Amino acid sequence: MAIEEPKYTVIEKSGAFELRAYSPKIVAETLVSGSQDKASRAGFRLIADYIFGNNTSRTGGSEAISMTAPVTMAPKSEKISMTAPVSMEQIGEQWRVHFVMPSQYTLDTLPKPNNPAVTLREVPKSTYAVIRFSGLASEDKIATKTAELMAWLDGKGISPIGQPELARYNPPWTLPFLRRNEVMVAY
Repeated sequence: MAIEEPKYTVIEKSGAFELRAYSPKIVAETLVSGSQDKASRAGFRLIADYIFGNNTSRTGGSEAISMTAPVTMAPKSEKISMTAPVSMEQIGEQWRVHFVMPSQYTLDTLPKPNNPAVTLREVPKSTYAVIRFSGLASEDKIATKTAELMAWLDGKGISPIGQPELARYNPPWTLPFLRRNEVMVAY
């Protein structure tokens, strides 16, 4: 059975690069500290715990929520200016890790997380520039792919409006050459 992914339309494609328009979505997210690898594991565990049943459904009891892809992480950021584009900055070593919730849910129908470290948030429609790559998503490889994406955007005269995000689509036991990873940045 296919795992649900966020709905988007490809605006432009050039090799491994795409410009995408995403539909609104709801995410379950958490903030975690530490290195990218440690934060990724800790964030995944917290949100997986929520979707596997550490929640309270609207009718009482708990409810398992289907897994979706990708699992996304980005440096924690905050708005520091009301000008356009909105400037963002990383604060320390905190990371925001999120899962997109299955599309049949609304904020009113999703179970409430029992763990206060997990929150639900609606994300409005948005546009992202994306570079897709396979293999292990090491910090060096992510930095290289981020630089390639930023250079591609610069060549198109497009300015990002947020921090780059890492999106991983496969379980950890997937062979590296079969993995799908993306670096995404809103524009």
